[in-house]
Amino acid sequence: MNNPILEVKNLRISFRTAAGRVQAVRDISFPLEKGRTLAIVGESGSGKSVTSRAIMGILAGNAVVEGGEILYDGKDLLKLSEKQLCSIRGDKIAMIFQDPLSSLNPIVRIGKQITEAMLLKKKISPAKAKERALQLMREVGIQNPEERYDQYPFQFSGGMRQRIVIAIALAADPEILICDEPTTALDVSIQAQILELINKLKRERHLSVVFITHDLGVVANMADQIAVMYAGKLVEYGTTDEIFYDPRHPYTWALLSSMPDLDTTEKLDAIGGTPPDMHNPPVGDAFAERNRYAMQIDFEQQPPAFPVSDTHWAATWLLHPDAPKVELPEIITRRIARMGGGQNGK
Repeated sequence: MNNPILEVKNLRISFRTAAGRVQAVRDISFPLEKGRTLAIVGESGSGKSVTSRAIMGILAGNAVVEGGEILYDGKDLLKLSEKQLCSIRGDKIAMIFQDPLSSLNPIVRIGKQITEAMLLKKKISPAKAKERALQLMREVGIQNPEERYDQYPFQFSGGMRQRIVIAIALAADPEILICDEPTTALDVSIQAQILELINKLKRERHLSVVFITHDLGVVANMADQIAVMYAGKLVEYGTTDEIFYDPRHPYTWALLSSMPDLDTTEKLDAIGGTPPDMHNPPVGDAFAERNRYAMQIDFEQQPPAFPVSDTHWAATWLLHPDAPKVELPEIITRRIARMGGGQNGK
């Protein structure tokens, strides 16, 4: 593994609520390698977005960081003051959010919204900032930028607004780009264009990317590594090929079995049941109640992370040497056979 540009270590985050403490992130660790894309995948409420907001230092007021580190450039971001964080947030680490309309000020012209970050972070003249903003608009695929520079967000389509949000994120030339469900609010054809744009910018700008999504299919041709998250914990981690062609955790199987592709002819599986109440997480494997392969030990003890390879591990008792052998769901084995068994070709 290359030296990570960002490293999360044993992060634990909870939220104070009227009903008690919600354990949102429970002792997770992962590296982000320089110039690579890490996808964090899981259902809503699994802790993905909380993790990304912790990296940015924009957690809600009722959030409590109970332990862990977020290391960037030798600094623990969790220990920095707000002033110190401001020199990193947006400048070194930038973020794209899910809904482009809510990310933009509806009564401020697009050009001004792009130049604000440059004027604040780069200390350049307004004329230079405008020139740079027009260049960014071209870079993200906005046609006729000179004309559109003075328009308002409502004059842009959803896909174009997300391109503007990406331009704003790139305005200070960050090293790390966090994408929190950036295509969820867009239709499928526009999703593909935005994903292609993020991939292009990653290559051209040598960005390191954290991509948050609930849909494994979205990151199939984008991610270098995938971290699968459930109930505040990472349950499987590996390269994209390892997750797609050799998945080991039943939750990963469930996500893959519910994912359509162009060649799918069989009925897709739904993930039965509901996620656990994080006010009082289960004693054992949090997925046990929804896991058709669960054993008694799954209800009694959390599984450790069992290594599958040097780059792949999964936290499931099915990998214990004494566990019964379980075959992959047929829908996954058929898909692997159709795809040739490996090399997704990012």
